[in-house]
Amino acid sequence: MKKRNEVLELSFEFALQIINYSELLEERRKYVIARQLLKAGTSIGANIREAQSCESKADFIHKLKISHKESEETDYWLLLCEKAASYPNPNVEMKAMLLSIQKLLTKIISTSRK
Repeated sequence: MKKRNEVLELSFEFALQIINYSELLEERRKYVIARQLLKAGTSIGANIREAQSCESKADFIHKLKISHKESEETDYWLLLCEKAASYPNPNVEMKAMLLSIQKLLTKIISTSRK
């Protein structure tokens, strides 16, 4: 039986939400931020997944640090959408998921360094 990987599952679900929100932005003709958000938001899970087959502990930590950086960029784009009057607000669940992913990544990176 395969052990559950919470950060991997959560980042995948988050990527699906990012895809849906990016499509909403594109429908509203907000193409530039839609693309930036799509790239950064889906990259989080892609790098976490890549870390699962890393070559060393240092490689594992590096991939997770990239994921964390992408999560910070994603948070920036979502904040812009939230504050810009002409943009549809991202849903609260998506922001909560991102925060959970960031906390998990911070904990995993910290624990892995020890």
